[in-house]
Amino acid sequence: MRSNALGRLLTVAAVAALALVAARPSDAAEDHTGAHARGTRTAAHARVTAEPVRIMPLGDSITGSPGCWRSLLWNRLQDTGYTGIDMVGTLGPQGCSLPYDGDNEGHGGALATVTADQGQLPGWLAATHPDIVVMHFGTNDVWSAVDPGRILDAYSTLVAQMRADNPAMKIVVAQILPMAPSGCAECGARVEALNALIPEWARQTSTAGSPVVVVDQWTGFDTAADTYDGVHPNASGDAKMADRWYPALTGFLTPAADGRPAARTTG
Repeated sequence: MRSNALGRLLTVAAVAALALVAARPSDAAEDHTGAHARGTRTAAHARVTAEPVRIMPLGDSITGSPGCWRSLLWNRLQDTGYTGIDMVGTLGPQGCSLPYDGDNEGHGGALATVTADQGQLPGWLAATHPDIVVMHFGTNDVWSAVDPGRILDAYSTLVAQMRADNPAMKIVVAQILPMAPSGCAECGARVEALNALIPEWARQTSTAGSPVVVVDQWTGFDTAADTYDGVHPNASGDAKMADRWYPALTGFLTPAADGRPAARTTG
């Protein structure tokens, strides 16, 4: 009797052991599953890192109507390997001889002070979520005899709104073009007064995580030769503007091995 009971116990144990072996995945299956999971994570990471850098051109008609310096700048970036970029804005292209990514926030007649005071920028940011803003803004404020200090206050408000949307926002700000419109003899001096204050404002506003870089669009720009009306750039003016923006903008872009740039994480 004891012998038969012992035999039955051994039989049950053997069946249980076989069941456990059958239920346990093989090492090869585990390796395959783990490799698949790692591959899925790697693919997801690749999709994230492959996202284009989103660049918002911000300003008035010099930026958007039609603002063909943007066309020249975009094509130069493409030609030099910076292909993973996306120009963003709620406005589309308004012409220019070269095909280009023409999305922008260049609003004809806009004042920086009004844009800041009326809270217009947050909606544009929410619709596009840029990584970098390229801003030439203040010409209409100067034309309207707005005090330079008030214009800089508007700049500060706009920067705060940018950082609220993206704490790591990179900001490229112009010392604006000279201007000599008919009927505004004082405009040239007003531009110089504003431009003289921008570098120090930028120094105080810039942070390691969200740098503010100044681009001198004033020096060497001739209102007689480089504009068609004393204010808005012609073809030679557009070329000068694109040439000035390019090194500052690419300072925030790191070409990858495949030519795709990525926004730097520090200034």
